[in-house]
Amino acid sequence: MTAFSYQDQGAECEGYVALPQASGPRPAVLVVHNWAGQGPFDNAVADKLAALGYVGIAVDVFGKGTRGDHAADNSALIAPWGGNRAALRQRLLAAVDAAAAHPAVDGDRIAAIGFCFGGMCALDLARSADPRVKGAVSFHGVYGTPNLGEQLPITAKVLVLHGWEDPFTPPEAHNGLAKELTEAGADWQIHAYGHAHHSFTNPHANNPAGGQAYNAAADRRSWAATVAFLQEALAG
Repeated sequence: MTAFSYQDQGAECEGYVALPQASGPRPAVLVVHNWAGQGPFDNAVADKLAALGYVGIAVDVFGKGTRGDHAADNSALIAPWGGNRAALRQRLLAAVDAAAAHPAVDGDRIAAIGFCFGGMCALDLARSADPRVKGAVSFHGVYGTPNLGEQLPITAKVLVLHGWEDPFTPPEAHNGLAKELTEAGADWQIHAYGHAHHSFTNPHANNPAGGQAYNAAADRRSWAATVAFLQEALAG
């Protein structure tokens, strides 16, 4: 495992970096974790991205050593960040800064993908209007706006991948997100997968009554959509 350590205003964050075989500076794709914190799932996604020729970086929002339990309620871990979206944006941009400074990375071509809580984070990076961020992908994320003042034009391309049966983002939520992204001038897509719940990419999710369940078809289709999206968003 190759650790990816960086700082955010004195706080130490520790993620994981996977390098492609290709030489020379390559686009980077940040992987933002769910509410349990950075872990093996995110590292495996970073490895998949490296196999596609990107520098895959699984980032750490909570900080080194702060991790939850995938089988438990991790609301207490995400609450401080959901309640302080300015601090969340700063923490995410610290990861962008660290990625851009990595010698294997083309610092002007960075994208972010995120799962659940990380999906919200990917959208927040797009909303930051940082010109280095060329694309953002939200897997079964939530959409609430950060309310950090006037929204600058969103220059990153945006892809939202959603399970239609996800109780955390009902159909009407998509109308609000589409309106927000359109008004910000974003190049956006929303893909909805029928019969798919929240956490449809997580093979260990098995709580349909609670709105969470793995869906192999949605997992496969959403990854294929992401691969095509990244090729476009990060094209030289």
